[in-house]
Amino acid sequence: MPPSPAHDGMSTRPSDSEAPAIAAEQRYLDSAFDCLATMTARTAAAADDAAARAAGDWDATMAHLHLSRRLASMDPDAGPLCFGRIDEDDGPSWHIGRRHVEDAHGDPVVVDWRTPVAVPFYRATVRDPVGLRRRRRFILEGRRLLDVLDENFDDPDSIDLTAASGLPDPLLAELGRTRTGVMRDIVATIAAEQDEVIRAPLDVPVIVQGGPGTGKTAVGLHRAAFLLYEHRELLERQGVLVLGPNRLFLAYVAQVLPSLGEVAVTQTTLAGLVPHWKATATEPAAVAALKGDGRMAAMVAAAAHGVVRQPAGETTATTRWGTCRLDPAEVAAALAEARASGGPFGQQRGRFRRAITRRVAAVLSERRKDRVLDTEEIAADLAADRALQAALQRCWPALSAPALVRLVLAPARVRAGAATTGLDEEESRLLGRTPDANVARQRWTEADLPLLDEAEAVLNGPPRRYGHIVVDEAQDLSPMALRMVRRRSLDGRSLTVLGDRAQATAPGATADWDGAALSLGVAGAARTTALTTGYRVPAQIMELANGLLAREAPGLPPTSSVRRGEEGPVFERAERDGVLDRAAAVAGDLLAVDPSLCLVVVEARLEEAATALRDRGVPFATSARAVEAGRVTVLAPPEAKGLEFDGVVVVEPAEILALPGGPGLLYIALTRAVQHLAVVFSGELPGGLAGAV
Repeated sequence: MPPSPAHDGMSTRPSDSEAPAIAAEQRYLDSAFDCLATMTARTAAAADDAAARAAGDWDATMAHLHLSRRLASMDPDAGPLCFGRIDEDDGPSWHIGRRHVEDAHGDPVVVDWRTPVAVPFYRATVRDPVGLRRRRRFILEGRRLLDVLDENFDDPDSIDLTAASGLPDPLLAELGRTRTGVMRDIVATIAAEQDEVIRAPLDVPVIVQGGPGTGKTAVGLHRAAFLLYEHRELLERQGVLVLGPNRLFLAYVAQVLPSLGEVAVTQTTLAGLVPHWKATATEPAAVAALKGDGRMAAMVAAAAHGVVRQPAGETTATTRWGTCRLDPAEVAAALAEARASGGPFGQQRGRFRRAITRRVAAVLSERRKDRVLDTEEIAADLAADRALQAALQRCWPALSAPALVRLVLAPARVRAGAATTGLDEEESRLLGRTPDANVARQRWTEADLPLLDEAEAVLNGPPRRYGHIVVDEAQDLSPMALRMVRRRSLDGRSLTVLGDRAQATAPGATADWDGAALSLGVAGAARTTALTTGYRVPAQIMELANGLLAREAPGLPPTSSVRRGEEGPVFERAERDGVLDRAAAVAGDLLAVDPSLCLVVVEARLEEAATALRDRGVPFATSARAVEAGRVTVLAPPEAKGLEFDGVVVVEPAEILALPGGPGLLYIALTRAVQHLAVVFSGELPGGLAGAV
């Protein structure tokens, strides 16, 4: 193991006396990269050897897969290899980093941040050093060490926390570093409250309420990485699922887990869970809210069971060995037995039909004293008996998920079921929908997708399930959407749920986290944690957003920020006809200093905004696939959810506030900036913002 630098006391401010420590740590880092290169070469050779033996050799094939994944995790430039060091009281020193690195003797050079020995790096405070004498943080640029920040816990007076937030200036500088269009890992800057969430046990469902910039998304992703480290064999077999609100968000966070060495994770959206059904239609918010209501689950189940009918008369089965006539009581008994057997509705239907086959075989075998007829042969004959098949179909029709949902939403059935589901007359009128003539041409809405998933589960059982699920922006999920999440959990408990009630905008969203826990099936078991300290959004911007929050959602707690930006939000008044031209000009100016920039405008004016930017010669992108550094990303407020940009231009906040879910959408728009915020408007500002000008 390379020797650690001397344990000399250091100030938190850069000085000439720090140069030897920086040089010594740089040598240590260089040695760590050399060790990683040796490990990589060794792993690559083993992977090549396994690949050469893989043909026809299952063990070699699996070894090659494992080694290939390990090799992918060894990218030396995926993130900071080593970002700090801890010195224990009367004990060893440990360098903490993104992944484990060892020397030629197998001794640790860098300790993975997820190991128990690394916990004090994140938890130590002056009041409770957790057995540490010193914590040293590295300020890095690529592989180059720019500075070291020492906290000497045996000499608290030497810890100069000059920022009002209590965080050292160099650490604040790291938190405030400019964005590149994708989310970075926060492994070097995890705070104690975040670390407690990340290291929660696998079987504890965790719900995280976090305001803008509190790092809740990064915490959820780091929790997935931690659990994969702690339960590698189990979760690589069972899988980890990360659910985000849209594809743009997924593109934004896509590199976090790979940068932490984790690639065995499925990342998708709720709609991505049911790719065979597409949402191509829209509907009023009140209808979408009703479809998301938890009562719909009972309506789907009732509709499925409601199609089963008793036989109207004698049922005749024709085979090569003769005709068998079953009286209504025999068929009714088979129906009752199948329905009592439990399990998915489609499986019950299969048991009913097999029971009819067995009964026919028994009757015909009894007639032929010389042999017992083969059930499979009988089944083949019955399958060809069109009259019998029609009779059985009348008793228990075959259903697909789309057919079942169409049945659930048929106006007559909605009205008939109103009494048992608790729907009032107006709700029944809103929910009922006359289906398209052909089920294949039925157009679905986003709120239909959880209903289709529910119907598929009722008919055919649960979909693929995962060992752990992370669901972000969960404040916008309805009870029916949360049931989609629930049925994909293998144990029903291993969940990380992230969101911010202040940013709730979707119709039918669950009212509170207790309600969400109930829909997820973890009520009473979930650990709910609030992250109220913001590390990304500057204090001046959060204070503005909190003013809006206090007016529009007074019951929600505000988020405090540890960072103060160089300047506060800027307000630009323009004439109504020139507001987008002025917004384009402001965006062009900010793009000169902010690598990532977003212009947020209501959807109806997206094309107008693009034209204004084009006329000004400002590079921009309107694609919802990825955020591009060096271009203005033009987004409607819902698309900005979960993203961060160096600079944000919000256009006509009054128009955003007037949208369905407007308070949450405006709050989202105002809190996407980590450096600069500009508000361009004409007319009057909303009440929560008027005092800022």
